[in-house]
Amino acid sequence: MKYFTVEELCASSTARSRGIDNTPSPEIRERLRMLIEDLLDPVREGWGQAIAVNSGYRCPALNAAVGGVPTSQHLKGEAADLNAGEPRKNRMLFDKIVEMQKAEKIAFDQLIDEAHYRWVHISYRKGANRNQILHL
Repeated sequence: MKYFTVEELCASSTARSRGIDNTPSPEIRERLRMLIEDLLDPVREGWGQAIAVNSGYRCPALNAAVGGVPTSQHLKGEAADLNAGEPRKNRMLFDKIVEMQKAEKIAFDQLIDEAHYRWVHISYRKGANRNQILHL
């Protein structure tokens, strides 16, 4: 893992402030490792600039605390919300990820422009990626 860590994807100020234990199971840690190695690190390499992770793994209590949906891939360690700094840069990051997917450099399950590029949601399911591109 070159640019991201499992610990980074589990860090949460909401969990800290509310006393929520957001420690992933070994199975979820493995999914997070695959998310990083197969998707997030290649995206960061292709982007060529720092990318912040707003949200990665969420245990059920944390997911509820932040208003996440019960079917969120964050619960499974399969998703991360990324931020390149501002909506304009997030749109450029989104476009770069689409370009990389079309060039078959990466595969993802879902790529979502959240709230007009306030952040970019990306998910990964090894062997079951749908390559869905959505705008919410």
